[in-house]
Order: sequence, then C-alpha cells, then structure tokens
Amino acid sequence: MTTPTTSPVSTPGRTAKRRAPGGRQPAGRPRGGRSRIRRQLPTSPWLFAAPGMLVAGAFSLYPFLSTVANSFTDRRTLLPGSFVGLDNYREMLGDEMFWIGLRNSTLYVLGVVPALVILPLLLALLVEKQIPGITFFRSAFYTPVVASIVVVGLIWVWLLDERGLVNSMLEVVGAGPVGFLSDQWLLLLSAMTVTVWKGLGYYMIIYLAALGNVPRELHEAASVDGAGAVRRFLTVTVPAVRSTMVLVGALSSVAAFKVFSEVYLMAGPDGGPAGEDTTLVMLVQRTGTGLSGRVGYSAAISVVVFVVTVALMLLVLRADRKEDA
Repeated sequence: MTTPTTSPVSTPGRTAKRRAPGGRQPAGRPRGGRSRIRRQLPTSPWLFAAPGMLVAGAFSLYPFLSTVANSFTDRRTLLPGSFVGLDNYREMLGDEMFWIGLRNSTLYVLGVVPALVILPLLLALLVEKQIPGITFFRSAFYTPVVASIVVVGLIWVWLLDERGLVNSMLEVVGAGPVGFLSDQWLLLLSAMTVTVWKGLGYYMIIYLAALGNVPRELHEAASVDGAGAVRRFLTVTVPAVRSTMVLVGALSSVAAFKVFSEVYLMAGPDGGPAGEDTTLVMLVQRTGTGLSGRVGYSAAISVVVFVVTVALMLLVLRADRKEDA
C-alpha cells in the first residue's frame, strides 16, 4: 500500500521561493528580483547623427560661411585678397549687369512659377484615373525629369534654331523664320518653356500624392448638389491640395530664381545678344571663374541670391498663413 505524497502548502503571506541547486538563484536574474537596466550614454544620439552632420558641415555649412566671408574681401582666383568691407556690395549697386541679371531672374520667377503651380495639377487630374494604359502616360510625362538638362537643352536648341524643326514648319505655312534664340525676349521665353516642360512631371508626382488623400465623399457630395467638373475643381480639389500648391510654389520659386543651365545652354556663355539675357547665377559664374576671376565680387552676388531666395520662401509661407487665418 503506497502512501500518498503530500504537496507543500504555502502559508499565507509567504511565497515559495525556488532555488537552484547549491542554494543559488536562477541565472539571468540578479539578487533582489530587480532587472538590470543598461544606462544609455548621453553621447549616443550624437554618434548616430555625427556622419550626417559632418557631411552637411563639409559640403553645406562651410562653403556658405566661406562665401559670406569672401564677399567682404577682394579675393581673386590665385590671390588671397584682403578685407574691403562693403565695397563689393557698393560696386554691385552700380553694376548694370547686376541689375540686368536681377531683372531676368525676377521675370523668370514670374513666368515659370504660376505655370508650374497650375499645369502639373491639371496634368495630375488627367492621369489620376485608373484606366488601361494610364501608366504609359505617367511614365511619358515623367521622362523629361530624369533626362539630363544638357541633353534637354541641346534638343530644344536644335528645335528652335533658325534652321531647326520649328522654323522649318513655320516656313512651310509662310510664317517665316522666328528668332527664338536671337531675340532677347523670345530667348528668355524659350528658356522658361524648357524649364516648365522639364518640371511638369516632377510636380505632377507631388500632386498625385496629394490628390490620393482627398476624400471621395467630398466630390460625391458636390455632385449631388449639382456642381460640375469646374466647380468641383475650384471648391473641392483646390482647397484640399492648397498646402501642396504652397510647397510647389516655394520650390519652383527658388529653382526659377537660381536658373542657370537652361539660359546658359540656349543663350550661350555671354547671355544672349549683348548679354541682355544674363541671370544672376550666370553672372556669378562669369565673374568668379577663370584665372582672373573676382571671387570676392562673385561671392557678394551669391549672398544676394541667397537672401532673395530666402525672402521668396518666407513670402510664400506668410501668404499661406494669412489664408489659414
């Protein structure tokens, strides 16, 4: 007859503690039942951010500070130069080419930004619908974005030359050759056209992402109220993507004011006839390069370009805040 085994009875207020053989506590748990907490060094986040900060400092912050410092000197390409104070800025105010560059850069902003804010939105509305073959058109509209600006500029120069395709077609209908690349204003307008054509696909993608977040219920409610396509666009789509329009306006304003490649390729290094199509960035390149380049004066123009671009962004953001208020 076997005797039943009795299980240990735990007394109230006490908890049975298991011990490892030899009277030791189980491994992995410190004495007293408290888990170990590893202390994170206060410098750990900075170690992760250090590579990015070094790259930004070496390629962004240092060149910017160096440019600002050089703007107060008469430094040249092969000479260190000396401190001259505000002489470069005083000379800039009396430089006719500076005012020509400022005029052309400002006109470029006024001509390009409205087109790059409105046209990509209309293009995004066209390719937003999921219909067979729409992927081909999206890719076709985005192709100019990934194309090299040098290749794009040369293609348009061949098209708009006096013996190019466009003038050949105009001669067939009796319109005669048009000086797209020889007339001051037509050349600037042609460069604006290239900028808009190349930037349509890029901003179209941004608008497509914003249109995907517009609730369909708003369009359905507007349709029930009898609103047509134009009215739904003005009362539903535009308010819904207004913040995106502000972003596109800020990005395109900065890019348009700093335009260089399009005008340089179509007008040449001299900036068109008598240099009348020179932009500010072209003036920076022209005065600050070469063995006798005036690095100090070029740096002063660069500082002005920076100040104007920051002012443009602040104006766009301030206008957006006023509309929100």
